[in-house]
Amino acid sequence: MSAEALLTSDFATLPDIIREHTKERGGKTAVADAEGSYSYAELDAMMDRVAAALQRDGVRQGQSIAIISASSIAYAAVFLGTLRAGCVAAPLAPSSTPEALAAMIADCGAPIVFLDGDNQAAIAHQAVAAKQIRLDTSEFETWLAPPGSKPRPVAIAPADGFNIIYSSGTTGTPKGIVQSHAMRWSHIGRNSAGGYGDAVTMNSTPLYSNTTLVSFLPTLGWGGTVVLMKKFDARAFLELAEKHHVTHAMLVPVQYQRIMAVPDFDRFDLSAFKLKTSTSAPFSPALKADILARWPGRLVEFYGMTEGGASTGLDCTAFPDKLHTVGQPLPGHDMRLIDDDGNEVAQGETGEVVGRSPAMMTGYHGRKQATAEAEWYDKDGNRFIRHGDIGRFDEDGFLILMDRKKDLIISGGFNIYPVDIEAVLKQHPAVQECTVIGVPSEKWGETPVGFYVPNSGVDASADEIMAWTNNQLGKTQRLSALHPIDELPRSAIGKVLKRELRDRLAAQPA
Repeated sequence: MSAEALLTSDFATLPDIIREHTKERGGKTAVADAEGSYSYAELDAMMDRVAAALQRDGVRQGQSIAIISASSIAYAAVFLGTLRAGCVAAPLAPSSTPEALAAMIADCGAPIVFLDGDNQAAIAHQAVAAKQIRLDTSEFETWLAPPGSKPRPVAIAPADGFNIIYSSGTTGTPKGIVQSHAMRWSHIGRNSAGGYGDAVTMNSTPLYSNTTLVSFLPTLGWGGTVVLMKKFDARAFLELAEKHHVTHAMLVPVQYQRIMAVPDFDRFDLSAFKLKTSTSAPFSPALKADILARWPGRLVEFYGMTEGGASTGLDCTAFPDKLHTVGQPLPGHDMRLIDDDGNEVAQGETGEVVGRSPAMMTGYHGRKQATAEAEWYDKDGNRFIRHGDIGRFDEDGFLILMDRKKDLIISGGFNIYPVDIEAVLKQHPAVQECTVIGVPSEKWGETPVGFYVPNSGVDASADEIMAWTNNQLGKTQRLSALHPIDELPRSAIGKVLKRELRDRLAAQPA
């Protein structure tokens, strides 16, 4: 069956699609990094060698294979070869603590973990039972099955595990989010409108992130080329985009912010760009407008969860008057808002976002209770995923996000949304970046506290900035404290780690 026939079928697996691309466009570059590249034929052969070696080592279909490494073409080959063996890829975040990495390896039950030197050193003193294989040395080549090896064919069903993505830990202990082949197929087979067949897609976020995979997988599925960045740098991104005539990129808002701030941004030739997308964190309307004005190609913002549920899309190019929203639910996605009692709210009212679509997690690995807590069922018994975000739909059906439900501050009985305070605080010329958290208060229950990165060249004290901000806020919204900070703690995909800030304040002497 041809790649085109697979892509228009009801279900296909990515390893099978890549096999067909190899027959039809084997010499085309599939994936590249700073060190080298694999054509589709070379990638397909490497996937065979990885899968055959896993089977040789006794790894069973359905078992997980862990990967802890910076992005590389070898990483891509291991991830995809794991799938060809019928195993489940478990890409882990190198930014996690050694203890957390060891816990995740144990949680997913991986008999083998692939890692680079830095990460092998990081877990050297942890009790890790899995066999460790270095990706960045000749050890990987030695481990691989010989060139030309073919794995035993395996039958993969839609419900079989594709990967386990561990939550970023912004809300506590990381949970393993199990995503099926059917869910990933929904990201590939239904993405024909993205134009990925002729794409040169830059992936500058890590391969363990769902944000990266939702552009990495469709690009390979439709026969495009992926360019991997080991570590994001704004100027390097622009240089590589110009060099490779990049057409597609998925970037998180903080990356857009840093790229647009490059002093000579306008001298780079970005005319090849067709589609830029963003997700994972709040995306300010002003930044969207700046990108629309100065960067060629469409800009589309997606809102959704690694766990799945429903997603929205905002074509910023087509709807420049809706930049304060995250768009409308995608076709086939059912998104609703519920109150604290689980009842749907009326049109225009605020509620917690719940969603249902073909792209939904199977559940949290080994955590039935956590899975149940993440689910909501409508009166017809349909399963939805709770997003944990608070929002409302405007009169045109565009979703306006208010904040994370867990970040909602209840002060003196009033609901306070940190995003509202942040929107005012960031307007001060002395503020480069900011965030607001809720901290315990004997008088009010909780009270808002802000953190900001000072803007160089603008002289203003924290007290002056706080007074200016509070003067523009409602009485119940006012900051009780404001702290300068060198850098906001962020995950690798740009989410502010508010829990770290709460921990810092809690650790300070009273």
